Amino acid sequence: MESKIWCLRLQRGGRGSGRVTIGHVIGGAVAKKLLNTLNIKVISHVSQVGTIKANPVNVNELETNINQNSVRCADLEAAERMEAEIIETKKVGDSIGGIVETVVLNSPAGLGDPVFGKLDAELAGGLMGIGSVKGVEIGLGFKSAELKGSQMNDEFLIEANTIKTRTNHSGGILGGITTGMPINIRMAVKPTPSISLTQKTVDTKSMESKDILIQGRHDPCICPRVTTVAEATVSIILADQLIRAGYIDPCKL
Repeated sequence: MESKIWCLRLQRGGRGSGRVTIGHVIGGAVAKKLLNTLNIKVISHVSQVGTIKANPVNVNELETNINQNSVRCADLEAAERMEAEIIETKKVGDSIGGIVETVVLNSPAGLGDPVFGKLDAELAGGLMGIGSVKGVEIGLGFKSAELKGSQMNDEFLIEANTIKTRTNHSGGILGGITTGMPINIRMAVKPTPSISLTQKTVDTKSMESKDILIQGRHDPCICPRVTTVAEATVSIILADQLIRAGYIDPCKL
């Protein structure tokens, strides 16, 4: 019995616990202060819970809307349905996953490197390091596989004496370097593995199949909590890139 319980603890505690992200959040709080000096904003919100998808919301309304509901969803109508879905899932002792989207506004063009230090690679690596994240896409992500180059390419233009792109399919990063357009990142967050339903496991001592019922409190959906960690992670990576690019002088911090 003890060996079985120990296997469970490895899954729901220790390195697998959401508590390990306190380091992300502390570092992110400092990074955000650095980004604020350059008017760069990092905002994360829940865009999907299970099969319930939020409609796109104007970026100027993101912060206001996500603070009006416990799911941290910018689409207020979808937020109500998400909350109901999470409550129903909890009632039956199960859990549910979703998608967390992070948007970066006012990032300067030119951050990142073209080969070994691609910004999108660093962002993907950092976000995949968050527990329960099973996929990361930037811009159109996997949808780009369905398009032709003429549909996917972001054409450049000059607007108010500034170079921009007509579309932002690349999610603000081309060739590993920022374009100056908003950075859009989405993460797939799996359902919490600790649920109140009986599951199958193995006893490593007897090498036999066993039933297991996890006790204690479990989050039926961790997506709202992940938004804070995602913001912190992206902020840390961007602050590091800004220091490398000379936008922030570490000797004057």
